[in-house]
Amino acid sequence: MGDRRGAWGAPSKNSWKYQQVEAPITMAVGKNKRLSKGGKKGTKKKAVDCMTRKEWYDVLAPSVFSSRQCCKTLVNKTHGTKKSEDFLKGRVFEVNLADLMEGDETYGSRKMLLRVDEVQGRNCVTNFHGMDLTTDKLRSLVKKWCTLIETKVNVKTNDGYHLRVFVIGFTDRVKNHQVKKNCYAQSSQVRAIRAKMTQLVTSHISKTDLQGAVKKFIHELIGKDIQKTCHRIFPLRDVYVRKVKLLRTPKFDLSKLLEAHNNDIPVSREEIGTAV
Repeated sequence: MGDRRGAWGAPSKNSWKYQQVEAPITMAVGKNKRLSKGGKKGTKKKAVDCMTRKEWYDVLAPSVFSSRQCCKTLVNKTHGTKKSEDFLKGRVFEVNLADLMEGDETYGSRKMLLRVDEVQGRNCVTNFHGMDLTTDKLRSLVKKWCTLIETKVNVKTNDGYHLRVFVIGFTDRVKNHQVKKNCYAQSSQVRAIRAKMTQLVTSHISKTDLQGAVKKFIHELIGKDIQKTCHRIFPLRDVYVRKVKLLRTPKFDLSKLLEAHNNDIPVSREEIGTAV
């Protein structure tokens, strides 16, 4: 069949290029896989309560604190090769010191960090991980007409824990003898006070173990000693161990961890509750 063209060279409507052939429509015989699985497309899955896959564990603080069972934590139940203990180990809890000392509000300005090192039964056995002052307490210490003196010391306890201790203090007026409004210290006095702070922190912590150092942090023994010793250089007020970081820990020893808990791990069971 030849190509019929119009007056301007374009193919005419009667040419073979405009002829359309309609092929027969055939459909596959079989099941519609999308509709066979649960009816209409886009149906929602059955809602399952996520708490049915969880279980509660008690968090135990070391024996240097009065209240041992400080809080509870939640974790997925053991399923196949995924054990719940593996998800609990390494968790860090921030607890107010007042809650660890039977609600004594005099300790309410400190936050303690506790790290889970071992899981026994339904108990998470923790160890000291750090300490910090609360923000409102730290802001209340800063005042005008005085010098702020701060230092940090890297020190190692006698059982192999490496700590970084931050100390803060403020100069004070000489009571009943000073007429001046301010109490600024000279730079040489500030350097001498910093050196004395470093010396006292090192001597206090390097001669004791981690739990003994925690006792000194709780009862502010280091800050009181610094304030008393540095009075010869310049009077100080509000000397605190502001922050403690745990830099490095020795190889894990279960017996030493249990000694920090006085080998007293109470039996803990999950509270199922009562039927309503």
